[in-house]
Amino acid sequence: MKNREQEKYYEHMPSRFQKPSLLAWVGWVAFFALFIAGLKQGDVSFERLITGSGNMFKFIMGAFPPDPSRLSSISVAMYETFQIALVGTVFGVILSLPIAILASRNTTIHPMVSYITKGIVSTLRTIPDLVWALIFVISVGLGPLAGILTITLDTIGFCARFFSERIEEIDKGPSEALESTGSSRLGVIMGSIIPIGFPSFVGTSLFSIEKAIRSAVVLGLVGAGGIGVELSTSMTLRRFDEALMIIILILIVVITVEQISSTVRKKVI
Repeated sequence: MKNREQEKYYEHMPSRFQKPSLLAWVGWVAFFALFIAGLKQGDVSFERLITGSGNMFKFIMGAFPPDPSRLSSISVAMYETFQIALVGTVFGVILSLPIAILASRNTTIHPMVSYITKGIVSTLRTIPDLVWALIFVISVGLGPLAGILTITLDTIGFCARFFSERIEEIDKGPSEALESTGSSRLGVIMGSIIPIGFPSFVGTSLFSIEKAIRSAVVLGLVGAGGIGVELSTSMTLRRFDEALMIIILILIVVITVEQISSTVRKKVI
């Protein structure tokens, strides 16, 4: 009896540290070698950090107090940024749902279609926003349209992945019950898959709009419209007090959207 109790005790004990394998040693050596090489390539030094701290202090001193003289025009640009993020996210979410259905193993029309769709979604997610923005600026010209198209593709890459994962996690019971009554594939999706996954879809969509607003600010730096153009101009002309006013406005909008999004998620999920 005592031996059994000891065995149960040792079963719940955490495993002891084992000697790393040769492959693990090679991995750690490669990691530290790349890390050290990265430090050298980045020219990281205390001298540069100290100099940078001094320049940062000069920027802060030149930025205070923030200049509200162009607040009206800056607010219009911020509103344009919000519109870019909102329109791009809405289009992206709408397109993400059918793409996720095609990508999910339990709802796709064919395994090969699922594989190809997942590859497309991974590609959209892998390519950075700025690259898409540059491509669309070249394609459709400067302005909000390039930003909307960029946010749309970025949202598809973000939402379609999480929508698909949620669809694949859904219990098969309700779907099988509908199939037993003679429901078509579309009927099963509309009557079971989407209603069950809806709270998760809403939560992911709200996260995507938060992400889109932050991305839309950066996209303006390459000519895709919005507040980023104003921020880039202020920095280039060294109007740091005006740049600080823009940063404060961005901060207010982002925090407001995050708070609204958090409140809606708590009620829906």
